[in-house]
Amino acid sequence: MIASVHIADVGFGKAVGVLRTAPKPAKVPGLRSANVALCAPLSPKLRKQIQPGRLGLIAFWDDDAALDGFLAGHELADTLAGGWRLRLQPLRAHGAWPGLPEDTPSGRKTDHTGPTAALTMGRFRWSRAWQFFPTSAKAEGRVLEAPGRIWSSGLAKPPFVATCSLWESTDALSDYAYGEAQPAHSDAMAVNRTKPFHRHEVYIRFRPYDTVGHLDGTNPLPEGWLTRV
Repeated sequence: MIASVHIADVGFGKAVGVLRTAPKPAKVPGLRSANVALCAPLSPKLRKQIQPGRLGLIAFWDDDAALDGFLAGHELADTLAGGWRLRLQPLRAHGAWPGLPEDTPSGRKTDHTGPTAALTMGRFRWSRAWQFFPTSAKAEGRVLEAPGRIWSSGLAKPPFVATCSLWESTDALSDYAYGEAQPAHSDAMAVNRTKPFHRHEVYIRFRPYDTVGHLDGTNPLPEGWLTRV
């Protein structure tokens, strides 16, 4: 199983149309699950600045061949072709999500030490929104200041919410997620354990291994980022 993240500026009208017609696994060979959403920069503010024309797709696939088939002939792939995409191999996961193998390692430690990506995804409980959004905003503010962060974005089509972040190393990501120097993320996890914000949620750490395209005229990743050890 692999994952892919696709982000492109497609315009508001086209983005709204795609939000209504996310690809279905039964109709796309090798697709395990897919979520489309509008993007928003991570921010410590409660009122998010949604980018109404910037569309994101997070998808799980059987393998690279399945993703290649989608890219070669699907209408949504054509819509997103002018943007940026990333291929990801899962390293560990906490939680569950459609298409994610049940035997994905769950331990905090991994053998991978190089460039790392993280996805958080959830379908929040509307009754918990009053506490979810301010708690999330504190964690988002800290991620923007975290050493080793390369790029990040939020994605939302309520009740679906997600974040995607890219890091120089596994250690940098772990320091943000679990370190005591910037505890906002750890605090958010503690609140969530006491009374979950989401009906369904997952955190996944990945090895990124391929990137294509650009956002705002450039690839978000530094040259040679994927080849670092």
